Amino acid sequence: MADFTLTPLVATIIFVIACFSGYQYRRVWVNEGPRWQLWAYGLAAGGCLALVAFIPVQ
Repeated sequence: MADFTLTPLVATIIFVIACFSGYQYRRVWVNEGPRWQLWAYGLAAGGCLALVAFIPVQ
């Protein structure tokens, strides 16, 4: 597990997915959309940000 790192490209892609998910979360929240979409986009954004935060980049 000590050798598990992210390449800069993969980290950037994960961060872009987090940004897109956060934007979609806000769009659904403002339009008072379905709760399941709030959960889906919120968990996706949080999970992606946690990955980038806690897994080192080469």
